[in-house]
Amino acid sequence: MLDASLTAQLTQLVQLIKQPIELAASLGSDDVSAQTKALLDEIAVLRPEMITVTSEANERTPSFAIRRTGTDVQVRFAGVPLGHEFSSLVLALVQVGGHPVKAEPALIDAIKGLDAHEFVTYMSLSCINCPTVVQALNSISIINPKIRHTAVEGGAFQAEVDERKILAVPTVYMDGESWGSGRMELDEIVQRLDVNAAAKAAESLTAKEPYDVLIVGGGPAGATAAIYAARKGIRTGLVVDRMGGQVLDTNSIENFPSILEIQGPELGTALDAHVHAYEVDIMKNQIAAGLTPAGDDGLITITLDNGGTLRSRTVILATGARWRTLGVPGETEYRNKGVTFCPHCDGPLFKGKDVAVIGGGNSGVEAAIDLAGVVKHVTVVEFLDHLKADEILLRKARSMGIDFVLNAATSEVTGDGAQVTGLTYTDRTTNEPHQLPVQAVFIQIGLVPNTAWLASSGMQLTERMKEIVIDERGATSIPGVYAAGDCTTVPYKQIVISMGAGATAALGAFDYLIRTTAPE
Repeated sequence: MLDASLTAQLTQLVQLIKQPIELAASLGSDDVSAQTKALLDEIAVLRPEMITVTSEANERTPSFAIRRTGTDVQVRFAGVPLGHEFSSLVLALVQVGGHPVKAEPALIDAIKGLDAHEFVTYMSLSCINCPTVVQALNSISIINPKIRHTAVEGGAFQAEVDERKILAVPTVYMDGESWGSGRMELDEIVQRLDVNAAAKAAESLTAKEPYDVLIVGGGPAGATAAIYAARKGIRTGLVVDRMGGQVLDTNSIENFPSILEIQGPELGTALDAHVHAYEVDIMKNQIAAGLTPAGDDGLITITLDNGGTLRSRTVILATGARWRTLGVPGETEYRNKGVTFCPHCDGPLFKGKDVAVIGGGNSGVEAAIDLAGVVKHVTVVEFLDHLKADEILLRKARSMGIDFVLNAATSEVTGDGAQVTGLTYTDRTTNEPHQLPVQAVFIQIGLVPNTAWLASSGMQLTERMKEIVIDERGATSIPGVYAAGDCTTVPYKQIVISMGAGATAALGAFDYLIRTTAPE
Protein backbone atom coordinates (compact mmCIF):
# COMPACT_ATOMS: atom_id res chain seq x y z
CA MET A 1 0.00 0.00 0.00
CA LEU A 2 2.70 2.49 1.01
CA ASP A 3 5.71 3.35 -1.14
CA ALA A 4 9.21 3.48 0.31
CA SER A 5 9.07 7.22 0.97
CA LEU A 6 5.81 7.08 2.92
CA THR A 7 6.97 4.02 4.84
CA ALA A 8 10.16 5.84 5.84
CA GLN A 9 8.17 8.85 7.06
CA LEU A 10 5.75 6.67 8.98
CA THR A 11 8.55 4.59 10.53
CA GLN A 12 10.05 7.73 12.01
CA LEU A 13 6.79 9.31 13.19
CA VAL A 14 5.30 6.26 14.94
CA GLN A 15 8.23 6.50 17.35
CA LEU A 16 6.30 9.42 18.87
CA ILE A 17 3.61 7.02 20.12
CA LYS A 18 3.88 6.91 23.92
CA GLN A 19 0.84 4.80 24.85
CA PRO A 20 -0.41 1.56 23.24
CA ILE A 21 -3.02 1.89 20.52
CA GLU A 22 -5.20 -0.57 18.65
CA LEU A 23 -6.42 -0.37 15.09
CA ALA A 24 -9.93 -1.83 15.38
CA ALA A 25 -11.11 -2.69 11.87
CA SER A 26 -14.55 -3.45 10.47
CA LEU A 27 -13.85 -5.20 7.17
CA GLY A 28 -15.75 -6.96 4.43
CA SER A 29 -14.76 -8.95 1.38
CA ASP A 30 -14.52 -5.98 -1.03
CA ASP A 31 -11.40 -4.49 -2.55
CA VAL A 32 -11.39 -1.41 -0.30
CA SER A 33 -11.54 -3.67 2.77
CA ALA A 34 -8.54 -5.59 1.44
CA GLN A 35 -6.66 -2.30 0.94
CA THR A 36 -7.61 -1.16 4.44
CA LYS A 37 -6.33 -4.42 5.98
CA ALA A 38 -3.07 -4.18 4.05
CA LEU A 39 -2.57 -0.60 5.23
CA LEU A 40 -3.24 -1.45 8.89
CA ASP A 41 -0.89 -4.44 8.77
CA GLU A 42 1.86 -2.27 7.30
CA ILE A 43 1.38 0.29 10.08
CA ALA A 44 1.34 -2.27 12.90
CA VAL A 45 4.57 -3.97 11.84
CA LEU A 46 6.44 -0.66 12.21
CA ARG A 47 5.95 -0.60 16.01
CA PRO A 48 4.47 -3.97 17.10
CA GLU A 49 5.07 -3.35 20.79
CA MET A 50 2.74 -0.30 20.66
CA ILE A 51 0.32 -1.02 17.78
CA THR A 52 -2.04 -3.97 17.44
CA VAL A 53 -4.70 -4.75 14.83
CA THR A 54 -8.06 -6.04 16.07
CA SER A 55 -11.51 -6.51 14.53
CA GLU A 56 -14.91 -5.14 15.47
CA ALA A 57 -18.32 -4.57 13.91
CA ASN A 58 -19.26 -1.07 12.77
CA GLU A 59 -22.07 0.47 10.75
CA ARG A 60 -19.55 1.53 8.11
CA THR A 61 -17.53 -1.20 6.41
CA PRO A 62 -14.70 -0.86 5.65
CA SER A 63 -13.64 1.42 8.50
CA PHE A 64 -11.24 1.38 11.42
CA ALA A 65 -10.89 3.11 14.75
CA ILE A 66 -7.57 4.28 16.11
CA ARG A 67 -8.12 3.73 19.86
CA ARG A 68 -5.90 4.34 22.87
CA THR A 69 -5.91 0.95 24.54
CA GLY A 70 -8.15 0.75 27.60
CA THR A 71 -9.63 4.25 27.13
CA ASP A 72 -12.42 6.08 25.29
CA VAL A 73 -9.92 8.13 23.24
CA GLN A 74 -10.40 7.30 19.56
CA VAL A 75 -10.98 8.55 16.03
CA ARG A 76 -12.36 6.63 13.07
CA PHE A 77 -11.64 6.56 9.34
CA ALA A 78 -14.08 5.03 6.88
CA GLY A 79 -12.24 4.16 3.68
CA VAL A 80 -8.51 4.28 3.02
CA PRO A 81 -7.01 7.63 4.20
CA LEU A 82 -4.25 8.10 1.66
CA GLY A 83 -3.69 10.99 -0.76
CA HIS A 84 -4.04 14.30 1.05
CA GLU A 85 -5.47 12.47 4.07
CA PHE A 86 -2.30 10.48 4.77
CA SER A 87 -1.15 13.32 7.02
CA SER A 88 -4.44 13.07 8.93
CA LEU A 89 -3.85 9.35 9.45
CA VAL A 90 -0.30 9.86 10.74
CA LEU A 91 -1.33 12.69 13.05
CA ALA A 92 -4.20 10.60 14.46
CA LEU A 93 -1.85 7.69 15.15
CA VAL A 94 0.60 9.75 17.19
CA GLN A 95 -2.01 11.91 18.96
CA VAL A 96 -4.16 8.97 20.00
CA GLY A 97 -0.87 7.39 21.03
CA GLY A 98 -0.27 10.14 23.57
CA HIS A 99 1.64 12.78 21.60
CA PRO A 100 0.07 16.10 22.70
CA VAL A 101 -2.26 18.04 20.44
CA LYS A 102 -0.62 21.33 19.49
CA ALA A 103 -2.97 24.09 20.63
CA GLU A 104 -3.04 27.05 23.00
CA PRO A 105 -3.85 26.10 26.64
CA ALA A 106 -6.98 28.28 26.62
CA LEU A 107 -8.24 26.52 23.50
CA ILE A 108 -7.60 23.08 25.03
CA ASP A 109 -9.52 24.12 28.15
CA ALA A 110 -12.42 25.28 25.97
CA ILE A 111 -12.45 21.92 24.13
CA LYS A 112 -12.53 20.01 27.41
CA GLY A 113 -15.65 21.95 28.39
CA LEU A 114 -17.64 21.15 25.22
CA ASP A 115 -20.76 18.98 25.30
CA ALA A 116 -20.94 15.52 23.73
CA HIS A 117 -21.45 15.39 19.95
CA GLU A 118 -21.08 12.93 17.09
CA PHE A 119 -19.32 14.38 14.03
CA VAL A 120 -18.99 12.89 10.56
CA THR A 121 -16.83 14.56 7.91
CA TYR A 122 -17.24 13.61 4.25
CA MET A 123 -14.01 14.18 2.33
CA SER A 124 -12.23 13.23 -0.86
CA LEU A 125 -8.59 12.19 -1.10
CA SER A 126 -7.88 14.92 -3.66
CA CYS A 127 -9.32 17.71 -1.49
CA ILE A 128 -6.70 20.16 -0.25
CA ASN A 129 -8.99 21.66 2.40
CA CYS A 130 -10.35 18.42 3.86
CA PRO A 131 -7.31 17.49 6.00
CA THR A 132 -7.59 20.73 7.97
CA VAL A 133 -11.16 19.88 9.01
CA VAL A 134 -10.47 16.18 9.59
CA GLN A 135 -7.42 16.92 11.75
CA ALA A 136 -9.23 19.61 13.73
CA LEU A 137 -12.18 17.38 14.60
CA ASN A 138 -9.85 14.47 15.35
CA SER A 139 -7.93 16.70 17.76
CA ILE A 140 -11.15 17.78 19.47
CA SER A 141 -12.27 14.17 19.95
CA ILE A 142 -8.85 13.18 21.33
CA ILE A 143 -8.85 16.03 23.86
CA ASN A 144 -12.51 15.48 24.76
CA PRO A 145 -13.57 11.82 24.27
CA LYS A 146 -17.25 12.77 24.76
CA ILE A 147 -16.98 14.04 21.19
CA ARG A 148 -16.67 11.39 18.48
CA HIS A 149 -15.51 11.90 14.91
CA THR A 150 -15.54 9.76 11.79
CA ALA A 151 -13.86 10.83 8.54
CA VAL A 152 -15.65 9.23 5.57
CA GLU A 153 -13.94 8.96 2.17
CA GLY A 154 -16.76 9.71 -0.23
CA GLY A 155 -15.49 7.47 -3.02
CA ALA A 156 -15.68 4.40 -0.78
CA PHE A 157 -19.19 5.25 0.45
CA GLN A 158 -20.84 6.56 -2.70
CA ALA A 159 -24.30 5.33 -1.70
CA GLU A 160 -24.15 7.25 1.58
CA VAL A 161 -22.89 10.35 -0.21
CA ASP A 162 -25.70 10.11 -2.76
CA GLU A 163 -28.33 9.53 -0.06
CA ARG A 164 -27.27 12.66 1.81
CA LYS A 165 -26.86 14.53 -1.49
CA ILE A 166 -23.35 15.67 -0.61
CA LEU A 167 -21.98 17.64 -3.55
CA ALA A 168 -19.08 19.50 -1.92
CA VAL A 169 -16.28 18.54 0.43
CA PRO A 170 -15.44 18.83 3.18
CA THR A 171 -19.00 18.56 4.49
CA VAL A 172 -19.52 18.07 8.21
CA TYR A 173 -22.53 16.52 9.96
CA MET A 174 -23.10 16.93 13.70
CA ASP A 175 -25.48 14.58 15.49
CA GLY A 176 -26.98 13.52 12.17
CA GLU A 177 -27.64 17.02 10.85
CA SER A 178 -25.66 19.05 8.29
CA TRP A 179 -23.43 21.41 10.30
CA GLY A 180 -20.88 23.01 7.99
CA SER A 181 -18.82 22.83 4.82
CA GLY A 182 -15.54 24.16 3.54
CA ARG A 183 -12.22 24.71 5.25
CA MET A 184 -12.44 25.27 9.03
CA GLU A 185 -9.56 25.66 11.48
CA LEU A 186 -9.51 24.13 14.96
CA ASP A 187 -10.17 27.39 16.81
CA GLU A 188 -12.96 28.31 14.37
CA ILE A 189 -14.77 25.03 15.05
CA VAL A 190 -14.40 25.44 18.82
CA GLN A 191 -15.67 29.00 18.56
CA ARG A 192 -18.82 27.74 16.84
CA LEU A 193 -19.37 25.06 19.48
CA ASP A 194 -18.66 27.30 22.49
CA VAL A 195 -21.69 29.61 22.77
CA ASN A 196 -19.78 32.10 24.93
CA ALA A 197 -16.67 32.20 22.77
CA ALA A 198 -17.53 35.32 20.74
CA ALA A 199 -18.29 37.47 23.78
CA LYS A 200 -15.16 36.29 25.58
CA ALA A 201 -13.03 36.95 22.49
CA ALA A 202 -14.47 40.46 22.03
CA GLU A 203 -13.72 41.37 25.63
CA SER A 204 -10.19 40.01 25.42
CA LEU A 205 -9.42 41.80 22.15
CA THR A 206 -10.74 45.17 23.31
CA ALA A 207 -8.52 44.99 26.37
CA LYS A 208 -5.33 44.76 24.31
CA GLU A 209 -2.85 47.64 24.36
CA PRO A 210 -2.51 49.71 21.16
CA TYR A 211 -0.17 48.45 18.44
CA ASP A 212 2.42 50.32 16.45
CA VAL A 213 1.17 48.52 13.35
CA LEU A 214 -1.91 46.33 13.01
CA ILE A 215 -2.25 44.18 9.90
CA VAL A 216 -5.71 43.03 8.81
CA GLY A 217 -5.49 39.86 6.69
CA GLY A 218 -3.19 36.83 6.77
CA GLY A 219 -2.58 35.96 3.12
CA PRO A 220 0.76 36.45 1.34
CA ALA A 221 0.53 40.26 1.61
CA GLY A 222 -0.53 40.33 5.25
CA ALA A 223 1.95 37.68 6.38
CA THR A 224 4.84 39.45 4.64
CA ALA A 225 3.81 42.79 6.13
CA ALA A 226 3.79 41.21 9.60
CA ILE A 227 7.27 39.76 9.11
CA TYR A 228 8.74 43.04 7.89
CA ALA A 229 7.06 45.06 10.65
CA ALA A 230 8.10 42.69 13.43
CA ARG A 231 11.71 42.75 12.22
CA LYS A 232 11.70 46.51 12.85
CA GLY A 233 11.11 45.81 16.54
CA ILE A 234 7.77 47.60 16.71
CA ARG A 235 4.63 46.24 18.42
CA THR A 236 2.89 44.26 15.67
CA GLY A 237 -0.58 42.75 15.61
CA LEU A 238 -2.09 40.50 12.94
CA VAL A 239 -5.84 39.97 12.83
CA VAL A 240 -6.96 37.29 10.37
CA ASP A 241 -9.99 35.32 9.32
CA ARG A 242 -7.75 32.43 8.22
CA MET A 243 -4.00 32.36 7.97
CA GLY A 244 -2.91 31.88 4.35
CA GLY A 245 -5.91 33.46 2.65
CA GLN A 246 -6.69 32.43 -0.93
CA VAL A 247 -3.46 30.43 -1.06
CA LEU A 248 -5.21 27.73 0.96
CA ASP A 249 -7.65 27.19 -1.91
CA THR A 250 -4.93 26.77 -4.53
CA ASN A 251 -3.93 23.24 -5.43
CA SER A 252 -0.61 23.75 -7.19
CA ILE A 253 1.60 26.86 -7.46
CA GLU A 254 4.19 26.62 -10.22
CA ASN A 255 5.27 30.24 -10.73
CA PHE A 256 6.71 31.08 -7.31
CA PRO A 257 10.38 31.97 -7.89
CA SER A 258 12.91 29.48 -6.43
CA ILE A 259 10.24 26.82 -5.82
CA LEU A 260 9.34 24.74 -8.89
CA GLU A 261 6.02 23.58 -7.43
CA ILE A 262 4.26 23.85 -4.07
CA GLN A 263 0.72 23.17 -2.93
CA GLY A 264 -1.25 26.13 -1.63
CA PRO A 265 -1.89 24.76 1.89
CA GLU A 266 1.82 23.94 2.17
CA LEU A 267 2.74 27.53 1.35
CA GLY A 268 0.08 28.78 3.76
CA THR A 269 1.57 26.64 6.54
CA ALA A 270 5.04 27.96 5.75
CA LEU A 271 3.79 31.57 5.91
CA ASP A 272 2.13 30.85 9.27
CA ALA A 273 5.33 29.33 10.65
CA HIS A 274 7.42 32.26 9.42
CA VAL A 275 5.15 34.81 11.09
CA HIS A 276 5.21 32.79 14.31
CA ALA A 277 9.01 33.02 14.31
CA TYR A 278 8.66 36.71 15.26
CA GLU A 279 6.93 38.59 18.06
CA VAL A 280 3.61 39.07 16.31
CA ASP A 281 0.33 39.03 18.23
CA ILE A 282 -1.76 36.79 15.94
CA MET A 283 -5.53 36.91 16.38
CA LYS A 284 -7.17 34.22 14.24
CA ASN A 285 -10.78 33.73 13.15
CA GLN A 286 -11.53 37.44 13.45
CA ILE A 287 -13.28 39.45 10.75
CA ALA A 288 -12.91 43.22 10.45
CA ALA A 289 -16.22 45.08 10.25
CA GLY A 290 -15.21 48.74 10.35
CA LEU A 291 -12.34 51.25 10.40
CA THR A 292 -12.32 54.60 12.20
CA PRO A 293 -9.52 57.07 11.31
CA ALA A 294 -7.29 58.37 14.09
CA GLY A 295 -8.66 60.97 16.46
CA ASP A 296 -6.88 63.26 18.88
CA ASP A 297 -5.17 60.27 20.50
CA GLY A 298 -3.51 59.35 17.20
CA LEU A 299 -4.97 55.83 17.22
CA ILE A 300 -6.83 54.16 14.34
CA THR A 301 -9.62 51.80 15.45
CA ILE A 302 -10.55 48.51 13.81
CA THR A 303 -13.96 47.16 14.84
CA LEU A 304 -14.50 43.40 14.56
CA ASP A 305 -17.70 41.59 13.74
CA ASN A 306 -17.90 40.15 17.27
CA GLY A 307 -18.03 43.67 18.73
CA GLY A 308 -14.41 43.81 19.83
CA THR A 309 -12.10 46.68 18.91
CA LEU A 310 -8.37 47.00 18.29
CA ARG A 311 -6.33 50.24 18.23
CA SER A 312 -3.10 51.03 16.44
CA ARG A 313 -0.90 53.93 15.38
CA THR A 314 -0.81 52.53 11.83
CA VAL A 315 -2.86 49.92 10.02
CA ILE A 316 -2.11 47.77 6.97
CA LEU A 317 -5.11 46.37 5.11
CA ALA A 318 -4.43 43.07 3.32
CA THR A 319 -7.92 41.57 3.20
CA GLY A 320 -7.47 39.98 -0.23
CA ALA A 321 -10.31 38.98 -2.48
CA ARG A 322 -12.95 36.28 -2.88
CA TRP A 323 -14.41 34.39 -5.81
CA ARG A 324 -16.65 36.51 -8.02
CA THR A 325 -20.18 35.13 -8.30
CA LEU A 326 -22.55 35.17 -11.26
CA GLY A 327 -25.43 36.90 -9.51
CA VAL A 328 -28.04 34.83 -11.31
CA PRO A 329 -31.09 32.92 -10.01
CA GLY A 330 -30.23 29.49 -8.60
CA GLU A 331 -26.59 30.28 -7.85
CA THR A 332 -27.08 30.84 -4.11
CA GLU A 333 -29.82 28.22 -3.75
CA TYR A 334 -27.59 25.48 -5.17
CA ARG A 335 -24.31 26.48 -3.50
CA ASN A 336 -22.66 23.22 -2.39
CA LYS A 337 -25.45 21.37 -4.17
CA GLY A 338 -23.69 21.47 -7.52
CA VAL A 339 -22.59 25.10 -7.62
CA THR A 340 -18.98 25.17 -6.49
CA PHE A 341 -15.67 27.00 -6.87
CA CYS A 342 -13.13 24.23 -6.20
CA PRO A 343 -12.55 21.64 -8.95
CA HIS A 344 -9.81 19.88 -6.94
CA CYS A 345 -12.01 19.42 -3.87
CA ASP A 346 -15.39 18.68 -5.41
CA GLY A 347 -14.52 17.24 -8.82
CA PRO A 348 -14.41 13.59 -7.63
CA LEU A 349 -18.02 13.89 -6.40
CA PHE A 350 -19.15 14.26 -10.02
CA LYS A 351 -17.41 11.24 -11.48
CA GLY A 352 -19.24 10.05 -14.59
CA LYS A 353 -21.37 13.20 -14.79
CA ASP A 354 -21.58 16.21 -17.10
CA VAL A 355 -20.36 19.52 -15.67
CA ALA A 356 -19.91 23.12 -16.79
CA VAL A 357 -17.12 25.58 -16.02
CA ILE A 358 -18.04 29.26 -16.21
CA GLY A 359 -15.07 31.33 -17.38
CA GLY A 360 -12.58 31.01 -20.22
CA GLY A 361 -9.53 32.52 -18.55
CA ASN A 362 -6.57 30.56 -17.22
CA SER A 363 -8.32 29.55 -14.01
CA GLY A 364 -11.40 28.36 -15.89
CA VAL A 365 -9.52 26.31 -18.47
CA GLU A 366 -7.19 24.86 -15.82
CA ALA A 367 -10.29 23.82 -13.87
CA ALA A 368 -11.75 22.22 -16.99
CA ILE A 369 -8.55 20.25 -17.60
CA ASP A 370 -8.52 18.99 -14.00
CA LEU A 371 -12.17 17.97 -14.21
CA ALA A 372 -11.87 16.28 -17.60
CA GLY A 373 -9.80 13.52 -16.04
CA VAL A 374 -12.56 12.75 -13.54
CA VAL A 375 -16.01 13.60 -14.89
CA LYS A 376 -17.86 12.39 -17.98
CA HIS A 377 -17.75 15.64 -19.95
CA VAL A 378 -16.81 19.30 -19.44
CA THR A 379 -18.26 22.34 -21.20
CA VAL A 380 -16.61 25.75 -20.71
CA VAL A 381 -19.04 28.67 -20.96
CA GLU A 382 -17.45 32.06 -21.73
CA PHE A 383 -19.20 35.45 -21.84
CA LEU A 384 -16.81 36.98 -24.39
CA ASP A 385 -16.40 36.02 -28.05
CA HIS A 386 -12.89 34.71 -27.37
CA LEU A 387 -11.00 32.71 -24.76
CA LYS A 388 -8.50 34.55 -22.55
CA ALA A 389 -6.55 31.48 -21.42
CA ASP A 390 -2.98 30.83 -22.52
CA GLU A 391 -2.67 28.93 -25.80
CA ILE A 392 -0.81 26.04 -24.18
CA LEU A 393 -3.79 25.46 -21.88
CA LEU A 394 -6.26 25.70 -24.75
CA ARG A 395 -4.37 23.10 -26.78
CA LYS A 396 -4.41 20.75 -23.83
CA ALA A 397 -8.11 21.32 -23.20
CA ARG A 398 -9.09 20.70 -26.81
CA SER A 399 -7.04 17.50 -26.87
CA MET A 400 -9.15 16.24 -23.94
CA GLY A 401 -12.46 16.74 -25.74
CA ILE A 402 -13.57 19.76 -23.71
CA ASP A 403 -16.27 21.83 -25.42
CA PHE A 404 -16.33 25.64 -25.46
CA VAL A 405 -19.41 27.87 -25.76
CA LEU A 406 -18.53 31.51 -26.52
CA ASN A 407 -20.62 34.68 -26.42
CA ALA A 408 -22.74 33.02 -23.75
CA ALA A 409 -24.30 34.99 -20.88
CA THR A 410 -25.25 32.61 -18.08
CA SER A 411 -28.73 33.63 -16.87
CA GLU A 412 -29.79 30.89 -14.43
CA VAL A 413 -28.65 27.77 -12.60
CA THR A 414 -31.47 25.24 -12.61
CA GLY A 415 -32.14 22.30 -10.32
CA ASP A 416 -34.71 19.95 -8.86
CA GLY A 417 -34.70 21.55 -5.42
CA ALA A 418 -31.98 19.25 -4.09
CA GLN A 419 -29.20 19.60 -6.65
CA VAL A 420 -28.16 21.21 -9.93
CA THR A 421 -29.66 19.79 -13.12
CA GLY A 422 -28.48 22.38 -15.62
CA LEU A 423 -27.88 25.99 -16.53
CA THR A 424 -29.48 28.47 -18.88
CA TYR A 425 -27.42 30.82 -21.03
CA THR A 426 -28.25 33.38 -23.71
CA ASP A 427 -26.39 33.51 -27.01
CA ARG A 428 -25.23 37.14 -27.10
CA THR A 429 -25.14 37.21 -30.92
CA THR A 430 -28.73 35.97 -31.47
CA ASN A 431 -30.29 36.68 -28.04
CA GLU A 432 -31.61 33.10 -28.02
CA PRO A 433 -31.77 31.18 -24.73
CA HIS A 434 -30.20 27.71 -24.47
CA GLN A 435 -30.33 24.94 -21.88
CA LEU A 436 -27.21 23.00 -20.91
CA PRO A 437 -27.96 19.85 -18.88
CA VAL A 438 -25.20 19.44 -16.27
CA GLN A 439 -24.96 18.16 -12.71
CA ALA A 440 -22.44 20.75 -11.53
CA VAL A 441 -21.42 24.32 -12.28
CA PHE A 442 -17.85 25.35 -11.40
CA ILE A 443 -17.56 29.16 -11.31
CA GLN A 444 -14.17 30.60 -12.33
CA ILE A 445 -14.79 34.23 -13.33
CA GLY A 446 -12.25 36.12 -11.27
CA LEU A 447 -12.12 37.82 -7.90
CA VAL A 448 -13.82 40.61 -5.93
CA PRO A 449 -11.83 42.60 -3.31
CA ASN A 450 -12.91 42.20 0.32
CA THR A 451 -13.48 45.90 0.92
CA ALA A 452 -17.24 46.29 1.52
CA TRP A 453 -16.58 46.74 5.25
CA LEU A 454 -14.68 49.97 4.46
CA ALA A 455 -17.67 51.73 2.85
CA SER A 456 -18.28 54.09 5.79
CA SER A 457 -14.61 54.73 6.61
CA GLY A 458 -14.15 57.55 4.11
CA MET A 459 -11.36 55.67 2.36
CA GLN A 460 -10.92 56.21 -1.39
CA LEU A 461 -11.98 53.13 -3.36
CA THR A 462 -12.19 52.71 -7.13
CA GLU A 463 -15.60 53.40 -8.60
CA ARG A 464 -16.29 50.06 -10.26
CA MET A 465 -14.19 47.39 -8.54
CA LYS A 466 -14.09 49.00 -5.07
CA GLU A 467 -10.36 48.37 -4.80
CA ILE A 468 -8.38 50.38 -2.25
CA VAL A 469 -6.50 53.19 -3.98
CA ILE A 470 -2.83 53.23 -2.91
CA ASP A 471 0.31 55.11 -3.85
CA GLU A 472 3.81 53.77 -4.52
CA ARG A 473 4.41 53.31 -0.76
CA GLY A 474 1.13 51.46 -0.18
CA ALA A 475 -0.46 54.49 1.51
CA THR A 476 -4.24 54.95 1.28
CA SER A 477 -6.22 58.19 1.43
CA ILE A 478 -6.43 57.92 5.25
CA PRO A 479 -3.29 59.01 7.13
CA GLY A 480 -1.54 56.09 8.81
CA VAL A 481 -3.50 53.46 6.88
CA TYR A 482 -1.68 51.38 4.27
CA ALA A 483 -2.87 48.52 2.07
CA ALA A 484 -1.39 45.68 0.05
CA GLY A 485 -2.33 42.76 -2.16
CA ASP A 486 -5.44 41.75 -4.06
CA CYS A 487 -7.73 44.23 -2.25
CA THR A 488 -5.83 47.17 -3.79
CA THR A 489 -5.31 48.81 -7.15
CA VAL A 490 -1.98 47.04 -7.66
CA PRO A 491 -2.07 45.41 -11.11
CA TYR A 492 -1.61 41.69 -11.70
CA LYS A 493 -3.00 39.73 -8.76
CA GLN A 494 -0.19 37.27 -8.12
CA ILE A 495 1.25 35.76 -4.92
CA VAL A 496 4.74 37.12 -5.49
CA ILE A 497 3.36 40.61 -6.22
CA SER A 498 1.23 40.52 -3.06
CA MET A 499 4.28 39.60 -1.00
CA GLY A 500 6.25 42.51 -2.43
CA ALA A 501 3.31 44.84 -1.79
CA GLY A 502 3.11 43.61 1.80
CA ALA A 503 6.77 44.44 2.35
CA THR A 504 6.29 47.87 0.77
CA ALA A 505 3.30 48.66 2.99
CA ALA A 506 5.16 47.59 6.14
CA LEU A 507 8.14 49.76 5.27
CA GLY A 508 5.81 52.62 4.41
CA ALA A 509 4.02 52.28 7.76
CA PHE A 510 7.35 52.20 9.62
CA ASP A 511 8.50 55.35 7.82
CA TYR A 512 5.20 57.03 8.76
CA LEU A 513 5.74 56.12 12.43
CA ILE A 514 9.24 57.58 12.39
CA ARG A 515 8.05 60.85 10.88
CA THR A 516 4.98 61.27 13.10
CA THR A 517 6.48 60.23 16.44
CA ALA A 518 9.89 61.89 16.23
CA PRO A 519 10.43 64.56 18.91
CA GLU A 520 10.18 68.16 17.69
